[in-house]
Amino acid sequence: MRIARIFVAGCLLVTSLGAATQALAGDVEIVDAKARSSGDSWTFSVTLKHGDTGWDHYADLWQVYTLDGALLGERVLLHPHENEQPFTRSLSGVQVPDDVTEVIIRARDNVHGVSPQEFRLKLDR
Repeated sequence: MRIARIFVAGCLLVTSLGAATQALAGDVEIVDAKARSSGDSWTFSVTLKHGDTGWDHYADLWQVYTLDGALLGERVLLHPHENEQPFTRSLSGVQVPDDVTEVIIRARDNVHGVSPQEFRLKLDR
């Protein structure tokens, strides 16, 4: 009976530590973003910071929106970047309407969802 209690206590401790580690990672922070036009499309480079802990909790997406909420493009992040923080990834071929002079960047992680932070970026036209 004593061994069973120790085992249960150990399992609870491991579960609590895992939950605490996920909570410490917090929301994704958008550190910087840049955009450059190339012909009739745009390339966006976005720098994110997040306490990635591995496959259980990592920044997995960033998106580009117009100010009125139309999605222009998104970059799916296919793996954690726990040893590369902050990190920058780019997305090419984004079609931006001619009348759009500013966009909003949003980011997401696979535990907390979309970060409350919105990064506004003026486009050089």
